[in-house]
Amino acid sequence: MQSKTFSVVSDPVQAKHILREQNTLYDKGILAEILEPIMGKGLIPADPETWSVRRRAIVPAFHKAWLNHMVGLFGYCNEALIDSLDRASSAGGKIEMEEKFCSVALDIIGLSVFNYEFGSVTKESPVIKAVYSALVEAEHRSMTPAPYWDLPFANELVPRLRKFNDDLKILDDVLTDLIDRAKNSRQVEDIEELEKRDYANVKDPSLLRFLVDMRGADIDNKQLRDDLMTMLIAGHETTAAVLTWALFELTKNPDKMAKVTAEIDSVIGDRAPTYEDIREMKYLRLVVAETLRMYPEPPLLIRRCRTQNDLPKGCGKEATVIRGMDMFISLYNLHRDERFWPQPDEFIPERWETKYRYVNPDVPEWGGYDPDRWMNTNFLYPNEVASDFAYLPFGGGARKCVGDEFATLEATVTLAMVLRRFSFDFDQAKLAETSMSVHEHPKNLEHPVGMKTGATIHTRKGLHMIVKKRDV
Repeated sequence: MQSKTFSVVSDPVQAKHILREQNTLYDKGILAEILEPIMGKGLIPADPETWSVRRRAIVPAFHKAWLNHMVGLFGYCNEALIDSLDRASSAGGKIEMEEKFCSVALDIIGLSVFNYEFGSVTKESPVIKAVYSALVEAEHRSMTPAPYWDLPFANELVPRLRKFNDDLKILDDVLTDLIDRAKNSRQVEDIEELEKRDYANVKDPSLLRFLVDMRGADIDNKQLRDDLMTMLIAGHETTAAVLTWALFELTKNPDKMAKVTAEIDSVIGDRAPTYEDIREMKYLRLVVAETLRMYPEPPLLIRRCRTQNDLPKGCGKEATVIRGMDMFISLYNLHRDERFWPQPDEFIPERWETKYRYVNPDVPEWGGYDPDRWMNTNFLYPNEVASDFAYLPFGGGARKCVGDEFATLEATVTLAMVLRRFSFDFDQAKLAETSMSVHEHPKNLEHPVGMKTGATIHTRKGLHMIVKKRDV
């Protein structure tokens, strides 16, 4: 690694400067160095030139018709989760929900991205274990200051690295086989024709199929492998974490839970939601948005300065960023800053539908939060535009996450299906092992279920719940 100089940014004005206004002066830096051995030249660690080419290829795959079909696929994958919760509710109700959300998120990524059925809600396999090994190693490397994995003979000297490389080979073999199968049945079409496909009836509606069939997308297996590995790692645990914290906050706030379940009951009844249903479930969408504000996944964005430049004043003072400096944009601090979000540590989904634009005269360079910039548009969820970069759950600017709508739709569908059928309360016996009662924890004490921050924010010991069937 070249750079050990870094600065932490918790300011929307400076974040916008780095991510959008002067984004060509920054690249992924230390993050790319950490993740490239795992994700290769995938979208997250890719250099600017590779990123530009791959983004142009991948973005069209997330088109409206495909996302509409994915809502149905989300419902299909969640049926296994519903069955699992049903069995748990009949056997005393004790269940660890963080693990369950991780499993269903993995199943969704498998089918939607590469047409592969992990079936992780109901079984274990070497492939599933290899996926979690890759996730753990990616997070471990993101928090490790020295790249021990690059040292000579590291594979022989470090047992965890040896195991990781064995697991990575399992994943590589699976992805290579899926890519070969897709290429062997390739049906080349223009993007416009691909978008018109009847995704409800095609045998393989996956993202991999779109990328392989797209005319002009004659890319090698290595690049496709890197694209898929990136989506697998980045698109799985992040959504599971959002679901975990959404259930945590709703259980902690029974009035919010009552409001959201009433909306779900009135809109979908006892069926899987459609894309249009999600439009109707406004409060549930606000719950997802508020969860992402309080628990951004990831909690940190990293960029490295390529050319010396000056940061704007924002909330503090102007500063010069030298070439090679890594900039850590703390989304967790930014999203919980009372200068931009009143009562920042309170779970208030209603904050997003305020009728008035919110500004802070003490930060004149910040444009404020304007609900009209998302509520009266085609956006289903608040974003960085409406908040002028004070809300960045998927980043912002040119390198914003391409799967933002996919992830938020997935979380919304999963919550709708789970909360329609089941009620939850904290397993107080397990909770007592972690902290004091969740309803009484002062701000200065440890988070009641234990927060562990790395590549994502997750619980320290799981989200242990008592699940019951709802009487509906």
